Amino acid sequence: MSELKWFKSSFSEASGNACVEIAISDEDGDVAIRNSTCPQLTIRTSRAAFAALVTHLRTTSPG
Repeated sequence: MSELKWFKSSFSEASGNACVEIAISDEDGDVAIRNSTCPQLTIRTSRAAFAALVTHLRTTSPG
């Protein structure tokens, strides 16, 4: 498995240590999701499922 390049939202504080981070696998295109406070635990999902999650959050969450 290749090394993942993790990134966080531009909405996160520059010095924030409690952020959701994502990475996209070069091998299969899956999206990996983790909490920066516990980086050893990750969730992997397809791009389609991740896109559906983001769409749901944008349309149902306040603010």
